[in-house]
Parts: sequence; structure tokens; C-alpha cells
Amino acid sequence: MEFTGFPVAALDFYDDLEVDNTKSFWEAHKHVYAESVKAPMTALCKELEAEFGTAKIFRPYRDVRFAKDKTPYKTHQGAYVGVGPATGWYVEISPQGLRTGAGFYEASGTRLAAYREAVAHERFGPELEALVAGLEGQGFEVGGDTLKTHPRGFDADHPRIALLRHKSLTLGKQHGFGPEIHTATALDLVRDDWRSLRPLVEWAQRHVQD
Repeated sequence: MEFTGFPVAALDFYDDLEVDNTKSFWEAHKHVYAESVKAPMTALCKELEAEFGTAKIFRPYRDVRFAKDKTPYKTHQGAYVGVGPATGWYVEISPQGLRTGAGFYEASGTRLAAYREAVAHERFGPELEALVAGLEGQGFEVGGDTLKTHPRGFDADHPRIALLRHKSLTLGKQHGFGPEIHTATALDLVRDDWRSLRPLVEWAQRHVQD
């Protein structure tokens, strides 16, 4: 299947699902999900596969075992290309439209220590700082889990303390629901964003590892 954009029906489906997140609604409209959400997302990822790698298309069902919110279905469809532990590219369609992103989505133990060591390094830290600043200048927004205070072993006035507080680091861009996402142009938006984010992903591949 050739990617031709996400139809308006995809956004309408998620608008309605936010209002009626029930099994009965899902069963009555799962053909819309299959045709207007999953099929174009699969086609989009297939177009990107040769350059970035094989994507995982996330399941539409929420894990509600330990959640206070027991609604059974996700109100967005995400796909992820992993190139390292919790590291890679992301794309999502939701009622808010098309969103792209990349970075590392989790680090603990030795990986978190390796990240902080790299941020504090006299060469690798400024490299990341410049990468993040450049991407922010292109309209990407910084995300990820952060500490409220400075991490143990680092001064609160460290020149890169904002980066040192991160336990995960992502950058993303919200493209909204403009007419271009309903056409093949959406492929160019995702490809261009992922290419822009490649240096961030490669930095994480080098430095955020066990």
C-alpha cells in the first residue's frame, strides 16, 4: 500500500473515541481504525524503513492493570523505530494531528550514569547542548522526565545543569491537523524531521548505553 496521507476519518475516529471510549464503540468502528489509522501508519513506516529501520506499530489497547484510568483504548496511534535501548524515532497521529519525535525514552542505572557523564564531559556535553539548541531553533520542543533538583554529585550551578536533570531526553514537533497531513506530503514532514533529529539519536547511541 502506498502512503497517501492520513484521511480525515482518522482524526474523526479519535475525536469520537475520546468521547466514547468503550468496547461497543470500538467494535462498531474498528473497520475505520483498520482502514483509516493502522493501514496508512503502516504504509508510512514502510516508506521510511529503508532509511531508518523497521518500525513497531503500537497496539491500540491500553494496559489498565495498574492505572486509575480504566478506559480500554488509546486515543492516538504511535509507531517507533528503535536503534538502541529505548532510543530511536517516533511518529503519532491523534486528534491533535501529526507529531514526530526522537531521542531516548528511558535510562536508569548504568545508562543514566553514562548519560550524565557524557553531559558533564568537556566535549560531549557541549555537543549535546548545541544539538538541542539547534533543534529548538527549528521548532522542536524538548521533552523527557527530569529531576526537580540537581542530580547527586553535580553542582546546582553546573553550566549544563538543565540537561543533567534529564532522566530521558526527547525532542518533538507537533504538525497539527493542517491539510498536508491528509496527503503524501506528510511523509516528507516525517522524513525531514527524522533526518533533522538523526544527530540527537546518534549522540544517544554513542553515549547512553550500558
